[in-house]
Amino acid sequence: MTRTYFGTDGIRGTVGQPPITPDFVLRLGHAVGQVLRREEPRATVLIGKDTRISGYMLESALESGFNSAGVDVVLLGPLPTPGVAYLTRALRASLGVVISASHNPFGDNGIKFFSARGSKLPDAWEREVEAALALEPAWVGSAELGKARRLDDAAGRYIEFCKSTFAHELSLRGLKIVVDAAHGAAYHIAPKVFHELGAEVIAIGCAPDGLNINDGVGATHPDALVRSVRANHADLGVALDGDADRVQMVDAAGRLYNGDELLYAIAAERLDRGESVPGVVGTLMSNMAVEQALARRGVEFVRAKVGDRYVLEELLARGWLLGGEGSGHLLALDRHSTGDGLVSALQVLQACVRSGKTLARLLGEVALFPQVLLNVRLNPGQDWQGNAMLAQATREVRDELGARGRVLVRASGTEPLLRVMVEASDEAQANRCARRLAEAARAG
Repeated sequence: MTRTYFGTDGIRGTVGQPPITPDFVLRLGHAVGQVLRREEPRATVLIGKDTRISGYMLESALESGFNSAGVDVVLLGPLPTPGVAYLTRALRASLGVVISASHNPFGDNGIKFFSARGSKLPDAWEREVEAALALEPAWVGSAELGKARRLDDAAGRYIEFCKSTFAHELSLRGLKIVVDAAHGAAYHIAPKVFHELGAEVIAIGCAPDGLNINDGVGATHPDALVRSVRANHADLGVALDGDADRVQMVDAAGRLYNGDELLYAIAAERLDRGESVPGVVGTLMSNMAVEQALARRGVEFVRAKVGDRYVLEELLARGWLLGGEGSGHLLALDRHSTGDGLVSALQVLQACVRSGKTLARLLGEVALFPQVLLNVRLNPGQDWQGNAMLAQATREVRDELGARGRVLVRASGTEPLLRVMVEASDEAQANRCARRLAEAARAG
């Protein structure tokens, strides 16, 4: 059975259009509640959200859906996705639910779930939920209805957790750090984490109004961070996305570092301290330069499908700890069960403080290959995989690049887009090849 509603990161779409409507979300909560009660007669779920105005509506619908299936609900309010994952585990809840569309604009929203262990749930669980959605509702009687309550100190608990992942013998004293929370879920958390560890903090993107999440700020729009770091003569900048599970960083010179580079910095710091790093997991999009730099240090690099859930699955299968994506979803499984932008930033800062090196010096061995990513909008039902022109162009580009580059063409799991990526040692060649593939995709 293929999945109808779930993509690579939960269920996502435009608010007011199926499936992101209150009636569907109520049914979704009810169906998930039915699945939970097959194993646990009195289940409890946590619900957190980002700062989108639609979060209020969807939160109410989810709460009603769960309660109608006999499931108790704990409302966390605005909280980063990894914060919900942490509290789900810490409070021994049955399930964690996040209302967020991550890096998308405010007009989108979505629902994603975490297991009782605070990790992403497998495809098989999502298929079970979709099967339950096809069944008639099984409303429980009044005596069995679930209850709802609010956890008032959710943010404070998560702040303390984030701080606990930073080496206790170190501090951020003497560092001026710009923190950009994308007007998202970490707006009231991220500045406090860095401040309480000793840094001088300049906060931007920390004034949400329900409509401005990811609007010109955050990890997907890092120019605002670069400008602020330069204007304030800061040592470093940290940008999160709307739900704070991804991170980008900027150094004092205004140089931006993506997730691939930050992942290498975390791995290299552990190697320098004599820790064992048997392997690192990236994705099909990860830059070849990181793979080559790790190989020079004797570390195996494995590529998973795009999506942090698939990176996690690969890490668990191999018993490794470190993995991530260039977008800034990074995993350090000895620190957290899921990708966490704040925890990842602290791991990089820990490497800088402990070594006394800047990010530029830490990453001196890594010179990223030029990587060009183009998005081609797909029409409803468009069969891009059956596009003969695209298939022919892809074969020819791969032959041209040989061992000096890579090609990846894939459908987005969250938007109606075809992602065309070309990586090559020569930037002009990468641009030319990517445009050729995009044109073939549009023409087919």
